[in-house]
Amino acid sequence: MDIYYNPLDPRCKSVTGAVQQNIDCRIMLFAENAGHCELILRRDGEEAQSYPMHKVAGGWCFVLSFSDPGLYFYHFKIDQTEAGRDDLHLLTFSSAVTDWQLLVYSEGFSTPDWMKGGVMYQIFPDRFYRSGEVRAGRGQWMHKNWNESPEYRANQFGKVLNNDFFGGNLKGITEKLDYLTELGVTILYLNPIFRAYSNHRYDTGDYLQIDPILGTMEDFNELIRSCNERGIRVILDGVFNHTGDDSRYFNKYGHYDEIGAYQSKESKYYAWYNFHCFPDSYDSWWGIDVLPAINESCPSYVEFITGENGVLRQWLRAGISGWRLDVADELPDEFVEKIRSAVKTESPNAVVIGEVWEDASNKIAYSKRRRYFQGKELDSVMNYPLKNAIINFVLTNDTSVLRQTIAMLRDNYPKAVLDCLMNILGTHDTFRILTALSGVAVHTKEEMSRTKLSEEQRAEAIEKLKVAGLLLFTVFGVPCIYYGDEIGMEGYADPFCRFPFAWDAIDEDLLKYFQRLSKIRSSLSVFTTSEFHELYADKTCIVYERRTEREVAVIGVNRGTNRFDLCFNGSMCELLTGEMYSDKYTLEKNSICILSNKTDI
Repeated sequence: MDIYYNPLDPRCKSVTGAVQQNIDCRIMLFAENAGHCELILRRDGEEAQSYPMHKVAGGWCFVLSFSDPGLYFYHFKIDQTEAGRDDLHLLTFSSAVTDWQLLVYSEGFSTPDWMKGGVMYQIFPDRFYRSGEVRAGRGQWMHKNWNESPEYRANQFGKVLNNDFFGGNLKGITEKLDYLTELGVTILYLNPIFRAYSNHRYDTGDYLQIDPILGTMEDFNELIRSCNERGIRVILDGVFNHTGDDSRYFNKYGHYDEIGAYQSKESKYYAWYNFHCFPDSYDSWWGIDVLPAINESCPSYVEFITGENGVLRQWLRAGISGWRLDVADELPDEFVEKIRSAVKTESPNAVVIGEVWEDASNKIAYSKRRRYFQGKELDSVMNYPLKNAIINFVLTNDTSVLRQTIAMLRDNYPKAVLDCLMNILGTHDTFRILTALSGVAVHTKEEMSRTKLSEEQRAEAIEKLKVAGLLLFTVFGVPCIYYGDEIGMEGYADPFCRFPFAWDAIDEDLLKYFQRLSKIRSSLSVFTTSEFHELYADKTCIVYERRTEREVAVIGVNRGTNRFDLCFNGSMCELLTGEMYSDKYTLEKNSICILSNKTDI
């Protein structure tokens, strides 16, 4: 029996990916000689329902429309035999059927257009650039040498304090905006900048103050003004699941001029935290007692963060363009909905990005299915599934996981989300991408601190990084460069992925390569919202296109030993080299290309 169904083919499913409520979605299963076909549809958490499909020329058809947002799953029963999806989301018969997913999102859901087609850059503020003299605060210390290793050793009590600083500051970022402009950056994402004790500042001390080591509110205003002049938008990191124990709100050490929750049950902040045995036993993030966990259902805390004069809206008024939510899967859905409502009320065009490491469309966290993309929570997430798939492909030369991940994202996510996904190769929480691609394994912090790649290892890793960068910049979503990856910085796990930016050791060739990718991306409208279309793939090679009515970009990545002829009518330019080709381009073994009919780039 010859049967075909592919939800990524518009002939089979009229809406690619998630579907808006009250919008018809036509399901077409192509089948020769099939006698009877049923659609088996199940809403998440409910019993499955069977719907007879209508016989039409060439197969079977059914039109779906959903009045309520939600998560649904479906497969087919064809002549009493059940059929579901395979790893690439194509139809297959198996003894254990795997359902396709159908996410339904609410009417009116949209994502910011300004983000689509852009290039994001992530900065860990203490480690980017220092301008002027910077002093450490109480209990903190400043490195004398910018190029020293971050401190990683525990103190006499077995704790790593993260109290060493290099002095990167807001003025330093402002001074380096021309560098970011040359790199093609349009979006700047900053790790936390609010007052805190640690160098990472995920232990917020005061949500309404710039950390003094980073500068003043005037410095922040100047950064925003200078970014606006260059067409760069700024996104801040919102850490709303926990605070620091050394904070205005908890005030364990009495460093603040208010009575904190640790000091008295009469504190106005006491209800923000969950104490087991006051004051020394309390909920904390992953059991780390310097990060007391917040009770996000506390009305006064919700008002403090999301109210008219709350944290979110005050910083939006100060000129930022959105928020990245730290550990989003530890924030209740109801709280995330209020965050989105506050952000969109203040600035409808602002973006809300969540830190989610898995498929965010069907994520289960703490035994509860999350509703991130049903229209009332997130615009985007950090795209860890794609990151892992790209690294897997470049290291193994096997396209399987990459193709499966791309199919999953395209089938499960709303198109509006797909176009503004925060695509990453590395972050402050992961190995530096160059180190990850080197394959050089170490096992202890001591080994991490002293291990550097040999010239040969580094050269091989850079060539792999160029392949990974090409994929990052040309699939759907928005590429995000973690500061220093574009110049070839190395580093293993935290804190070694957080070395200061190596301004005196820039790999100029690699930097020019990333600048070229950014130039290509900004010059072609296909990288804004156009569909991703796979043209060819085998075990070691993938070729795909992004196309509009007037423009086309064909991207080829060949990690194998075969050569492939890409045929077309007329002339195309290979944009990485600038060379022109007529009617045919040969994708050589172990090579990459970006072909386009737009040649003036």
